[in-house]
Amino acid sequence: MTALLVVIVTALVAVAAAAVLGPRLGIASPLVLVVMGVGASFLPMLPPVVIEPEWVLQGILPPLLYSSAVSMPAMNFRREFGAIGGLSVLLVVGTSLVLGLFFLVAVPDLGFAWGVALGAIVSPTDAVATSIVKGTAVSRRVVAMLDGESLLNDATALVLLRTAIVAAAAGFSFWGAVGSFAYSVTLALALGIAVGALDLAVRRRIADPTVTTVLSFTVPFLAAVPAELLGASGLVAAVVAGVVTGVRAPRELSPRNRLSDSQNWRTVELVLEGVVFLAMGLQMRSIVTSVEEDHAGVWPAVLVAAGALLLTLLVRAAYVGPLLAVLASRGRLRERMRPRVEGLNEQMTTPEGRRDSLESLGRRRRRPSARDLDRFSVRLRRMLADMEYFVREPLGWRDGTAVVWAGMRGAVTVAAAQTLPEDTPQRSVLVLIAFAVAALSLLIQGGTIGPLLRLLAPQVDGEARATESAAERERIYGLLRTSAEAVAAPIPVPEDRSRAAFEAARTHRLAVIAAQRSALLDARDDGTFDADVLASVLAALDATEIEIDLRAQAAG
Repeated sequence: MTALLVVIVTALVAVAAAAVLGPRLGIASPLVLVVMGVGASFLPMLPPVVIEPEWVLQGILPPLLYSSAVSMPAMNFRREFGAIGGLSVLLVVGTSLVLGLFFLVAVPDLGFAWGVALGAIVSPTDAVATSIVKGTAVSRRVVAMLDGESLLNDATALVLLRTAIVAAAAGFSFWGAVGSFAYSVTLALALGIAVGALDLAVRRRIADPTVTTVLSFTVPFLAAVPAELLGASGLVAAVVAGVVTGVRAPRELSPRNRLSDSQNWRTVELVLEGVVFLAMGLQMRSIVTSVEEDHAGVWPAVLVAAGALLLTLLVRAAYVGPLLAVLASRGRLRERMRPRVEGLNEQMTTPEGRRDSLESLGRRRRRPSARDLDRFSVRLRRMLADMEYFVREPLGWRDGTAVVWAGMRGAVTVAAAQTLPEDTPQRSVLVLIAFAVAALSLLIQGGTIGPLLRLLAPQVDGEARATESAAERERIYGLLRTSAEAVAAPIPVPEDRSRAAFEAARTHRLAVIAAQRSALLDARDDGTFDADVLASVLAALDATEIEIDLRAQAAG
């Protein structure tokens, strides 16, 4: 027991030290932890470390992906979903097949099916690894793409891995693989939505922030475990539950509950991320020892891993180039459509114009209802906001380079490799290749992504950006003023009734904050404002409401 406590305390100290030292050294803290883990794994007094892959795939990754999904701007995810879907499915499948051919040639006596299995293992980018990019000067669109890709591509990779293993034993069925993937994702989506909605329905009835936060810790597992038991993707289920929570929590949960969730989940995220990378490094000795015992040495496997990493980057670049061309073409199409959409939106400002706009589409034979008009108006506002978003941040070759180079592999690759059956040909070599790909990816790509982006990033006009941000905030403040003015004034209270006057003022202020929050969330759903600026204003509203509640409690 004492030894276990020492290990836990040492790991926590290492995680905290890396979080502090990494920024000071100009090195991403995950890289520091990997190096620390590798160094510690070769200490004579430390026995070989072997971590069950289920602990990573089912114990660590669901809460990590859930936490990332909760904090991810859902509107940006929706806008980039086409690119995210391609990166998460098409790129993973294509990379796996190309790597399957490479491993067939590079690894002796390895069949194509096993090569594809290893390709599926090293194909997905890692959500924790790509978090390194968030500390660099990179476009918000690139961050949204990388976040979405790393949250969803694990499902594709794991389904493909299972399919390849089955194909190695009993043959391959294309439609069987497609059906398995569709079943896995569809069921995971349904479970994630149901668990996310049920979680909020329960937690909004609980006032104690501590209790609601404890319940939030169960959500990713309530989504992931049933999904895995039913043969679906537990990771996708956890992600979907996180997206549902992130979108609906500001309307469902009190500010104190959400603040408690945010603070505690940041701590959990720091610890779990650190443990993932530290565990990667600590397993180096056991993996190397296994290969040395069964084969001639580790260097041939490392060379194969280096070739595989180079090939993944080439395939990724070959996919991202045409993807950017398609996105640019869609951007030009939106520009041509913009005047018409603006005209329709202008017509929607009057009742007659609203009705004429909807009927002019020619899609309805019945007279449009008020609800139809409202939906159409929301759709127009959302389309205009989307157009503004894409025009404001077009993607160029610099952004494409960032998308390619930021596609790092991490703990998912190492954990998935260890799920290979024991009778897999040259299993220890394949596990080492997967580990080496992940380690080289983190060290090479993760260690150079910051300088590379600084080299590629265009000169930013700080004054223009500050002016744009100030204008954005002024528009938000205008919306806040309009929302506040729409709230009825409090009923006058005699001056000698100080307690009643205080309660009336407090009630009125809370009503104003509620109206302002509702207006901001409606604007968020429409995509009217920048997600980061909007989040900061919402946080300020939450802080004001918490302050009012605390003063009321202090007054008794």
